[in-house]
Amino acid sequence: MAKTQGVEVTESKKPNKSKKKVKVYAKNKKKNDPESVVIEKLIASYEQIDSTKITKFGEFPLSAKTLKGLRESGYHKPTEIQKETIGLALQGKDILGAAQTGSGKTLAFLIPILEILFTQQWTRLDGIGALVITPTRELAYQIFEALRKIGEHHDFSAGLIIGGKDLKFERNRMDQCNIVICTPGRLLQHMDENPLFNCINMKVLVLDEADRCLDMGFEQTMNAIIANLPPQRQTLLFSATQTKSVKDLARLSLKDPCYVSVHENSEFSTPKGLSQSYVVCELQDKVSVLWSFLKNHPNKKIMVFFSSCKQVKYTFEIFSKLRPGTSLMALYGTLHQLRRMDIYENFCRKKSAILFATDLAARGLDFPEVHWVVQVDCPEDPETYIHRVGRTARFHRGGESLLMLLPSEVTMVDKLKAKKIPIEKIDVNPMRLNNPVRKMEAFLAKDPSLKDTAQRAFVSYVKAVFLMKDKEVFDAQSLDTTSYAKSLGLAIPPRIRFLQRMNARLEKQKNEFNTVKSNNIVKTGNQNSKKYFDNDDDDVNDGKETTKVGVDDVKNESEDSGVSEDENLHGAKDSGLFQVSDEDSDNDDILQVKRRDHDIELPTAKEIADMDLGRNKNKKPISKAAAAKKILKKKIVPNKKTVFDDQGDAVLTTKDKKSELAVEYENEDEGGIDIERAKKVLREEDKFDKQLFKEKVKAKHKEEKRKLKEKKKQEKEDEEEVRDDFGESESDVEPDLSWLPDPDAIYGEKTEEEIERLKDEFENGTDDERTAKSFKTKEKKGQKRKKENKIDNLGTVLKKKKKHKLKEISSSLSVNEAEELAMLLLKNK
Repeated sequence: MAKTQGVEVTESKKPNKSKKKVKVYAKNKKKNDPESVVIEKLIASYEQIDSTKITKFGEFPLSAKTLKGLRESGYHKPTEIQKETIGLALQGKDILGAAQTGSGKTLAFLIPILEILFTQQWTRLDGIGALVITPTRELAYQIFEALRKIGEHHDFSAGLIIGGKDLKFERNRMDQCNIVICTPGRLLQHMDENPLFNCINMKVLVLDEADRCLDMGFEQTMNAIIANLPPQRQTLLFSATQTKSVKDLARLSLKDPCYVSVHENSEFSTPKGLSQSYVVCELQDKVSVLWSFLKNHPNKKIMVFFSSCKQVKYTFEIFSKLRPGTSLMALYGTLHQLRRMDIYENFCRKKSAILFATDLAARGLDFPEVHWVVQVDCPEDPETYIHRVGRTARFHRGGESLLMLLPSEVTMVDKLKAKKIPIEKIDVNPMRLNNPVRKMEAFLAKDPSLKDTAQRAFVSYVKAVFLMKDKEVFDAQSLDTTSYAKSLGLAIPPRIRFLQRMNARLEKQKNEFNTVKSNNIVKTGNQNSKKYFDNDDDDVNDGKETTKVGVDDVKNESEDSGVSEDENLHGAKDSGLFQVSDEDSDNDDILQVKRRDHDIELPTAKEIADMDLGRNKNKKPISKAAAAKKILKKKIVPNKKTVFDDQGDAVLTTKDKKSELAVEYENEDEGGIDIERAKKVLREEDKFDKQLFKEKVKAKHKEEKRKLKEKKKQEKEDEEEVRDDFGESESDVEPDLSWLPDPDAIYGEKTEEEIERLKDEFENGTDDERTAKSFKTKEKKGQKRKKENKIDNLGTVLKKKKKHKLKEISSSLSVNEAEELAMLLLKNK
């Protein structure tokens, strides 16, 4: 049986058959060493690391999982800062790492974190093993993504703990994280509120952008965080502008830290591939210079830095309307966190875009292939400048930067050069300038909300200059605010209240009424015997203890009550409390206390301070922001005029467009007027106007008919009411004949025979019959009136003459006529 490598051949015993059976088998694999043995070998080789001989990551004593993650992520050769710090960190030393922007500081602390936890055989049950703190959320997100790539093959769990995300989701999973990447504020919130947060076993603490984390903005938060961390830990600090403050290092309890600065002895503190320049221009020319720069650099990836969020917001909105021909984005702190992350990722993917940002994007963020960094506002200090320009020329690539300075800020150039920053001056070509102020004014006049944003941007810039520490460079009083407001498109500069208050205080101090000498002496008593007392002393006058009231007491009272000092002193003079001595009218340093009634004691300073001068201490003053929120809750649309008719209904004005074509035309931002399209819009609107006019005419006619109908109805009701007054419509009521004379009293009582004779004569057609016929003839001639025309005429007279004149009418009739009238009335009944 012959054997070959990897194949066994067996010969058959039968000579007639020449077939051979072939059996294939695999090589025996080498048995891997147990993980504990691998870890011991790695730990033993840490002391033999020589950073000068390392050219690849594979030459470091790193675990296979880490090396595989680095290869898959495209990392093969370490940078200078990585060569120097990885070996020291694996040896367990505290590190202060400083290197230029874009030199790979992130991997310099992520690789040691993975290796330290790997050698410790860290599991999820062990809790938090490493803590990475960064000043901004975007930087924390970037570090988290880098950790996911290179640590993909490890079994550690990592958590991103930043503001703006779901706190409940983070709280329930905090005890399962081995590596936590966070911002200071959210970390402290978990320390205070989350019982699952436990860092007692933590091994490594990393502060990225350490100088920013330890400055005044995060001082209290970082002190509280450090107080809750275990003292036995390894601390790594990294930044492009590393802090060397003994106070900061003492706060962190560093033990013999190794200071690593690979570029400390280099010629420049910024990357060599970065071309830096500055231009001096007036404040009102900044917008035109920026606009012209962006128009002259199309298809470039540009970052533009401002001092405040409101400036970024306004510049982004107004430039979006001006349409420079490329994508515009804005990144600032007041945006929602999801929106910030989306903008960050979009700008990283773009090959040509413009990003307006605050110093939020100035530290640590790796935006690939940024061509230009433009600083419209002067940075606070050279360190801020270094971080801003560090967004370009990263990883040995090239880049350019431009700094705009005011004539009063030129001294910043000397400070930059003192920090080994090579910067050269360039001049603006006035022939290439393009000023968009006229268009900006048109947009502001059209959009009130945009105008309000411009006003806020104006005030925020002045406030940012005012709050700068370096007063040699920044002077808010020297700013030409009127011209700057016009350059933003504002016709009138907004009020700068904090500057006005400051100027008023300074003016008040200069013109202050000098009433107290340096030792605050108050002159009391009468003109003959003058006594001087200090404000805190007591004097006995006429056997009674009294307390003097000094000018300082009046000043304190005026400050507490919200009344100016001059008004308070003036009121005190009018009340007789203070009076300027005639003898010392030329010397205003002393006030004379004039007591009108010496039996009344003056109140003490404490009693004066406790007096309620009409102000409500419990009522808090309403701030401008609170008033604005209150108006927003009412959903009031500014600059909108609504006209109401007599019934209280809103009347449509000419500004309210009805047709879809008109609404679309109004909402467009294109400049100029399209005559043909405007004609179509007018024709469409004319249809709605005609329909509205027809409806108005119909409504008017309908209203007239209604009023006429009501008028007729009212006349009919009045007529019926008059009839009711004279009894014509009430047939069931007997007429009142009490006013007629009694015939028996005049003619005497008639006998039965005479009565029968009168009846026969009346029935047989006597004179009474002829009289009745004459009444009927008159009735027919009078347009078919009733048979009792004479009675009706009499009734009409009665209506006009009223009831109190009935007796006068009856007195004019003879007895026979009255009797005949009575008989006719009875007959009609």
